Order: sequence, then C-alpha cells, then structure tokens
Amino acid sequence: MNIRSTDTDDFKLVYESNYSLLVQVVFHIVSSLDTAEDLVQETFERFYIKNMDFPSPDDARYWLLRVAKNLALNQAKKEKRNHNLAKKVSSMEDVSSSSSAEDDLIASENVESVKRILSLLPEALRIPLILKEYSDLDYKAIGKVLGISEGNVKVRIFRARKKVRNLLEEEKDALY
Repeated sequence: MNIRSTDTDDFKLVYESNYSLLVQVVFHIVSSLDTAEDLVQETFERFYIKNMDFPSPDDARYWLLRVAKNLALNQAKKEKRNHNLAKKVSSMEDVSSSSSAEDDLIASENVESVKRILSLLPEALRIPLILKEYSDLDYKAIGKVLGISEGNVKVRIFRARKKVRNLLEEEKDALY
C-alpha cells in the first residue's frame, strides 16, 4: 500500500496509527509530555509539508520515528545548553488510588531512578534502548530508524542493558 503524506486519508491513517508511539518515544528522550506532544506535532507538520511517497505504512513510521527522535535529541541538547533541564515528572502510569502514600513515593522514586539512569547512558546506547522498550519495533526496524545495521542495534541494546544493570547495582550498593 503506497502512502502519500499529503493525501488526507493516508495522513489520517498514519497519524492515528503512530501518534501515541511517537509521543511515548519522544517523552522518554525529553522527559516532558507537553514538549513531547509539541515535537510530535512538528514531526507530522514536516511529514505533510515534505509531500513524500512511502511504499508502506511501516516506511512512513520509520521516517516519522527518525524525524521525531532527531527533534527530541535537538530539544534535549538545547535545554541542556541553556541549563533549563527542569526535572518534571509526569508519570504516564496510573497509580492505584488504593495504594498507600509510601507505595506512591516508592513508585515515584523508581520512575525517577530509571529516568536518571537512562539519562546517564550515552546517546548511542540510550536511543536504541528507548526505541526497543517503549515501541513495538523489532531490531531491524530500529536499525532502519537509526540508520545502522540490525546487528549493531542488538549490540547497542545489549550494552545499554548491561550498563543500566551496573548503574542500578552501584546505586543499590550506595544505599546499603
């Protein structure tokens, strides 16, 4: 199925099937839901303006992910340069109303801990891991998005997970 970015029906199909995925991936890079939504909106604007043809909806998704990822990385670098890295925690998880305040605190600390550890990873390891864990993409698709081989994606994800494990162990040891 050929996808034309300026065709209304094609645009609607691609938008509806990819919006949530893009917001989720971008959110894990910029850590702000509002910023993630803005960047995804900009991604779709570029998609429409480019007036491109894609051989399949998957090819359109890969293009969108690549653009969204680049916009998110640029935004994160811009915020870092301006020292405006506000540590906003917008939990995308619903915390059960029956949980205690202690459970809420632990859940919040766990989310913060994972975000902090992910931010410590080099970009080359962090982005493939985020794409693998927070999207439905396989290794080959992630390789297409990042412009690297499937094997390289597997290596980077393996190394990222190993580094995350080590950082979590160091954090645990420091607490006890």
